[in-house]
Amino acid sequence: MTEHITHRIAGKPWTGTAERTGEVFDPATGTVQAHVDFAGPAEVDEAVRAAAAAFPAWRDTSLAGRSRVLFRFRELLAQRQDDLARLITAEHGKVVSDAAGEVARGLENVEYACSAPQLLKGEFSENASTGVDVHSTPQPLGVVGVISPFNFPAMVPLWFVPGAIACGNTVVLKPSEKDPSASLLIAELLAEAGLPDGVLNVVHGDKVAVDAVLEHPDVEAVSFVGSTPIARYVYETATAAGKRCQALGGAKNHMAVLPDADLDGAADAAVSAGFGSAGERCMAVSVLVAVDPIGDELVAKITDRMRSLRVGDGREPDSEMGPLVTAAHRERVASYIDAGAEAGATLAVDGREPGIDGDGFWLGPTLFDHVRPEMSIYTDEIFGPVLSVVRVESLDAALELINAGHYGNGTAVFTGDGAAARRFTRDVEVGMVGVNVPIPVPVGYYSFGGWKDSLFGDSHAYGPEGFHFFTRRKVVTTRWPSPSTAAAGGVNLRFPGNT
Repeated sequence: MTEHITHRIAGKPWTGTAERTGEVFDPATGTVQAHVDFAGPAEVDEAVRAAAAAFPAWRDTSLAGRSRVLFRFRELLAQRQDDLARLITAEHGKVVSDAAGEVARGLENVEYACSAPQLLKGEFSENASTGVDVHSTPQPLGVVGVISPFNFPAMVPLWFVPGAIACGNTVVLKPSEKDPSASLLIAELLAEAGLPDGVLNVVHGDKVAVDAVLEHPDVEAVSFVGSTPIARYVYETATAAGKRCQALGGAKNHMAVLPDADLDGAADAAVSAGFGSAGERCMAVSVLVAVDPIGDELVAKITDRMRSLRVGDGREPDSEMGPLVTAAHRERVASYIDAGAEAGATLAVDGREPGIDGDGFWLGPTLFDHVRPEMSIYTDEIFGPVLSVVRVESLDAALELINAGHYGNGTAVFTGDGAAARRFTRDVEVGMVGVNVPIPVPVGYYSFGGWKDSLFGDSHAYGPEGFHFFTRRKVVTTRWPSPSTAAAGGVNLRFPGNT
């Protein structure tokens, strides 16, 4: 018998009857393990109304009170991180170690949000003009919407929800319908930590639910992570409705390897960053830029490592790469392998037949060499375990190649030359850069976000920019005339009760 997954509104599971439902698969077996209720406008409205009702009291909760809830949530999440990781693996397919890493990165954002009393301090200028003081204070927005993707079902909600509630907002979270259970466990742990009913509500569904969040008049802001076409749609729809919006889009992340680099280390990094979580990461390395003459040697080293990569059920301790999230996504990624071979790229490692029994959504790691920039395997975000090697003659050519792309999420350079690394980091037109670090996801006290078509809006996720996004500044200019000054002016400016 399959599990039934439903919404969580005003602190309890929803008890209605859904008009539509979706299937949640076990990606390793291909079997349906749960049915999830899909929200329509009525269910989203119910969640928004619950959040709006909870907002006044939560806004007025002291900073110390909000921090206590978050500190307690941090402890509960740390205690349950293994359970959460296993839940992610069961619905997404990534290996448990990847899932545990996801939870650990989410914990960093919770810890940052625990510092709300420090982060929400305003500014003060004494005697800005004679007898006039000016101060600013950050205030919450109200009800905010969070729309998160399937590839990080715990981490991305933890990018946004802790900061939003730390700032005094209430939240309607719409996780991916492909792996919805992690968000519910997070909501349950926050409730156990003392978060009042209605401060966090979870609704499931597809585009119907997304549109209902984007168009609801009582939702003040929306945070989104997903593909670039959808990010653009979310941003345009939300801002047209007068909402604040941060929409993080897709990527085509390059890793440039210079001739003086440690090639063994670079090969290890390329395999880990290209095929970890089956390539279903917005920060995955999908293009390796080999600066000749090291192309042949580097490709050989990567190929050797790929052939020993263990693909299997993410719950098995020796698995290093799991299945893809759905059958449809598996077929989409495989179609790019077909297209790359037909376009004339050299298929160095073909992952279309990974040799795993059963009906899981399996695709092995794939490596293309001699890829040209006009090929679809280069231009498109594949979001799977497909790594393309482009060969160039110089650092200048590598920078020109990377900067010509319309994505600008993350990039890396592998080199032992400090001057070359400095030039690369200064001149590359990308939001997050790693030097001998293949996946440069910022720690929780910086902010995450790309440039170009990888971000719509002007605020990056979490960290300082996250707190800025979830608050608006009010500036107060104050003058208190003394009784003698007022009398001298001939006008009585004393307030009732002044003596």
